[in-house]
Amino acid sequence: MIYPKIPLAQSILQLFAAKGVTQIVLSPGSRNAPLTIGFASNPEFTCYSIADERCAAFFALGIAQQTQQPVAVVCTSGSALLNYYPAFAEAFYSQIPLVVVSADRPLDKIDIGDGQTIRQANVFANHSGYNANLTEAHSPENDRKICEAIDTAVLKKCPVHINVPFEEPLYDTVSYYTIAAQVSNLDFDLTDDSIDWPTVSSQWQNSSKKLIVIGTLPPHAISPQVIEYWANDPSVLVFCESTSNVHHPSFISSIDALITAFKTTEFESFKPEILVTLGGMIVSKRVKAFLRKYPAKMHWHIDLLRAYDTFGYLTKHIKLNPTEFFAPLLNSNTPSDYKQAANAIQQYRTAKQQEFVQTLPFCDLKAFDHILPNIPNGWQLQLSNSSAIRYAQLVANNPTVSVFCNRGTSGIDGSTSTAIGAAVGSQLPTLLITGDIGFFYDSNALWNVYIPKDFKIILLNNGGGGIFRILPGHQENELFHTYFESAHCYTAQHLAAMYGLEYLTASSDVTLSAAYSQLWQQNEKPVVLEVFTPTLANDGYLSDYFAAIQ
Repeated sequence: MIYPKIPLAQSILQLFAAKGVTQIVLSPGSRNAPLTIGFASNPEFTCYSIADERCAAFFALGIAQQTQQPVAVVCTSGSALLNYYPAFAEAFYSQIPLVVVSADRPLDKIDIGDGQTIRQANVFANHSGYNANLTEAHSPENDRKICEAIDTAVLKKCPVHINVPFEEPLYDTVSYYTIAAQVSNLDFDLTDDSIDWPTVSSQWQNSSKKLIVIGTLPPHAISPQVIEYWANDPSVLVFCESTSNVHHPSFISSIDALITAFKTTEFESFKPEILVTLGGMIVSKRVKAFLRKYPAKMHWHIDLLRAYDTFGYLTKHIKLNPTEFFAPLLNSNTPSDYKQAANAIQQYRTAKQQEFVQTLPFCDLKAFDHILPNIPNGWQLQLSNSSAIRYAQLVANNPTVSVFCNRGTSGIDGSTSTAIGAAVGSQLPTLLITGDIGFFYDSNALWNVYIPKDFKIILLNNGGGGIFRILPGHQENELFHTYFESAHCYTAQHLAAMYGLEYLTASSDVTLSAAYSQLWQQNEKPVVLEVFTPTLANDGYLSDYFAAIQ
């Protein structure tokens, strides 16, 4: 075996192995050579080499998103570390365990004019669960910090930062460990004994309008028994976002389609008495506006770790997982027409939507209506931000398909990298649906030798940032086209050729149908299906859609 000669690097290797941090994403560099040599030479670790640090961090995030286990991403000193920040912030808000390990110069080399040197200590302080700023020599205190960082990432589901100073020589090796690291464990109790169950149960059972809004959740986060209870209680109405991975015919999955056309009296009628929120960030701006303007009497958020006061009147943070919380309530059933009334409206909206889409010219919405319901069973769907995730909120998805999106910060910067990492981490066949700006922005994600052969990308190319056309403030002028929409005439054809991806195109109902069938037949190498939609018409068709379903 080969190990780095530097004792501090040996300590990191031993403690990572002991703590089960075995997925390591390495960004090539020199200052991190002791760690690179150690990780890549040790069969206990599975290593990946990603040259672009921003892509590397999102790739690692994608693996951790799927495994829910800490993944390490390791870089050299200087600005390389700063490129990890977008993924680091996403991990913080999406509650994903990510361990950033940055090699650094010794402290006496900082701010003296030495090359590739910045102030790395605590650089992620605003979004880090733990900052381990190590000293150069191996010590019990360093070991304790490393262990505490890893344990924090696991227990609090958050990113952490370990900054490691190395002095040259960096490449010397030995054939055995010359030190023995000390493993310690962080004691962190998640038990919540503060719930007043008699009061909670009474409030729940005496409420005839209970609204459950589910944001981002991994698949199978809610037990089938709880889902059936929600479905059978007429006083419980469930709003499921596309990233909730919760499905039932009686649940409202197209929230915006239901509430967009509400009149004031309907908003008042559907105002809940108890609002229960589960999961991560809410995509729908409309549901946020509804619940802020028409507040419930009580808002409970159920999560072991965090509770965001998204609507401005959070009354209770229940630190349990949802299945544990609802288990004592499964036998309750409150007479009400709350669910029935909402479902009747939703059925009407769905029928109108089907009628409208049949007459719709080819556009973003028409493409999504064809793509989403026809994804094969058991696939994983990764969505990019902006238009892609918002259109996905309007169209019913195959319930056997698990859905993910970087909604922590809602950025476009790493969707493709995350999707590839997620495909590697889950080993599920994976489809990414992305917009053109997000795809080109993260095009270095394709500079990656680990893309599975059955990985597929559907790229909706409408010639710019289509999201800005459906937001308030859109104007047809040069300022809008240049500085907001980022209008362009680029295609993915040459990128696909450069990276060895199969390339398909579609620009109509007929060509999309044919290319879509071909997409699923190619499993010997990754495929990009680029779907061209009309830049100037998509927002108008979307407005017509909301008018048609009223």
